[in-house]
Amino acid sequence: MLHALALASILSLSPPLSRRAVGALVGQAGAALTLGPALAKAPTPSYQEQPGYVLNTGQAFPTASFGLQVYDDATAEKLTSIALEVGYRNFFASVLAGNQRGFARAIKASGVPREDLFICGSVLSNSAQGFSSAKALSARGCAENMAAFGVGGITYLDMIMLDYPGPDDAALRGQWEALEEMQAENLTRSLAVSNYNARQLDVVLAMKGTKPTVNQLPYGVGFSNYYEPQGGAASVLKANRERGVLVQAWSPLRKALSGKRKAVCTEIGEKYGKSAAQVGLRYIADTGACFTTQSKSRAHFEEDLQLFDFQLNQEEIARLAAL
Repeated sequence: MLHALALASILSLSPPLSRRAVGALVGQAGAALTLGPALAKAPTPSYQEQPGYVLNTGQAFPTASFGLQVYDDATAEKLTSIALEVGYRNFFASVLAGNQRGFARAIKASGVPREDLFICGSVLSNSAQGFSSAKALSARGCAENMAAFGVGGITYLDMIMLDYPGPDDAALRGQWEALEEMQAENLTRSLAVSNYNARQLDVVLAMKGTKPTVNQLPYGVGFSNYYEPQGGAASVLKANRERGVLVQAWSPLRKALSGKRKAVCTEIGEKYGKSAAQVGLRYIADTGACFTTQSKSRAHFEEDLQLFDFQLNQEEIARLAAL
């Protein structure tokens, strides 16, 4: 296991360590870190050993997460198995897709030790207004997560995430209190949010309880983020960083792989021997964020992990940010 100092700190949000740097650190501990096809020839690193960040809870959090945005359990089970074989150890199984049981069955069948995995579930409760209704609906969502994951013998989560903020401040507080109670029961180790702006984060932080660790947002090449319209994507990162919250990009390549943006990513990638998709994901990492990605192709699974042997320079980052 890497010491916390071997990972980029969420407090400074410096870019993740390169594969070479992490490999050297792991080597000191008697383990080897290899990404891509060579994973079959060496032990796959646990999530603690993969390039990433340290959350405000002290948990290691890999830069690359596999998000299961498929809508049937059988497909989720198949893709999770592939992701595990390729080397993913950080997983986001959203209640929105309804595939948590298939995911859990794949985890059980894999034989990968639970402590080598980082598993995040989610709760959808943004339809409830007011404190009591939002808390009740969120608590039910927490229980439903544990029932679904329990199919695979998963008895606790590393993170539980609110998919969307409630419609009013009282609802925001009700949602969060339900998650805090789940944590108090040792059913989850950290709490997170998705699609929150800075003001909504401040409502949660003002409760003086558990702090959010991650805010999952639309972010990447081509995003001018409406969550902070005055300053765009850069201000989103700044607002979350100032609050000790790590930004995780969902659908991170949605805009990067079309039109001029794809052409620029392809051009930059030629310098490093990387694809446009790899440049798009590396941009996210090099700006101090992480990502959850999805694929139905083993080749793309592997490609999305082969990011940690190069870094973009500041000129390239600025060029991509301007798109």
